Amino acid sequence: QVQLVESGGGLVQAGGSLRLSCAASGSIFRINAMGWYRQAPGKQRELVAVITSGGSTNYADSVKGRFTISRDNAKNTVYLQMNSLKPEDTAVYYCNADIRPRIVSTSYNYWGQGTQVTVSS
Repeated sequence: QVQLVESGGGLVQAGGSLRLSCAASGSIFRINAMGWYRQAPGKQRELVAVITSGGSTNYADSVKGRFTISRDNAKNTVYLQMNSLKPEDTAVYYCNADIRPRIVSTSYNYWGQGTQVTVSS
């Protein structure tokens, strides 16, 4: 069984910073791309940032220059450093990963349970 567990959300004032973490655990053969999505109330879930197994990154235009995604392959963990936070960044943030478990020959898409980020003005 593969699981993604997020941590690091919370309440912060505008202009502040938060760091989200997401650790993958279980019977893992390989982790491909890892990423962060977010969903604000009444809105669709949207991609925030993604990082490949080789370290290539891609960001939503709304967070470029403020957020940084990184990963520690030895720890099966992806991070999202969020700086200069704005009230419009308020959302539930979800970790996502494309993982091949040990017992199968294909990869599956996994989601974390979500962590709330609230930015006050």
